[in-house]
Amino acid sequence: MVPAFYQDAYLKELNAEVTEVNGKFIVLDDTIFYPSSGGQPYDSGKIIHENETYNIIFVKKFDNKLSHEIDKEGLKAGDKVKCILDWERRYLLMRMHTATHILSTLIHNKTKALITGNQLGLDKTRIDFSLENFNREDIKKYVDEANEIINHNLETKSYFITREEAMKIESLTKLAKGLDENLKEIRIVEIGDFDKQADGVTHVKNTKEIGKIELVEIENKGKNNRRVYFRLI
Repeated sequence: MVPAFYQDAYLKELNAEVTEVNGKFIVLDDTIFYPSSGGQPYDSGKIIHENETYNIIFVKKFDNKLSHEIDKEGLKAGDKVKCILDWERRYLLMRMHTATHILSTLIHNKTKALITGNQLGLDKTRIDFSLENFNREDIKKYVDEANEIINHNLETKSYFITREEAMKIESLTKLAKGLDENLKEIRIVEIGDFDKQADGVTHVKNTKEIGKIELVEIENKGKNNRRVYFRLI
């Protein structure tokens, strides 16, 4: 089953059923809460059952199931619940992630650098690149170019294809580690005609929602490893 957050990343509420319970850890038959993965933090929010509120503490995928840690026990298998997403937080992370794709793809196209790490944040986001030459002025220019691309108001879309189909697409991932060997189906995210790559994280519908990338800091992290921090304004 494809989780609700993939079918509609803008879905803020969802009625669901608890299918498994282990103390404060629960599994739902469907969810709007994105798990910690791909550099994007887990979603926060709450689950309501019979006027009782359970706050989301953590969401992660374990044994191919999305586990939701809540702040207290009390739910049981079969309970019908209402899920409410902390939308403001999620939306900022969606904007950050689409911005990350724009900037990292542009730098890859210019330099062939691959992403060695990334972490989305609410205040700022980090991307690490395997970039041999360390030129601060070039990176500043890349940020300016990324903002020009954002201003083109490119539509985004996502869909799933088989691993066999994915392997036929050149440069489908900008990650140095490549695709997870255990994935049988690959989720593809396209941003207009600018970027097409494998990705499992939530995105905005149009780049006009991102705002503007503002460069915060550039760090030289050693041989061929450069770190870029940015925020959105």
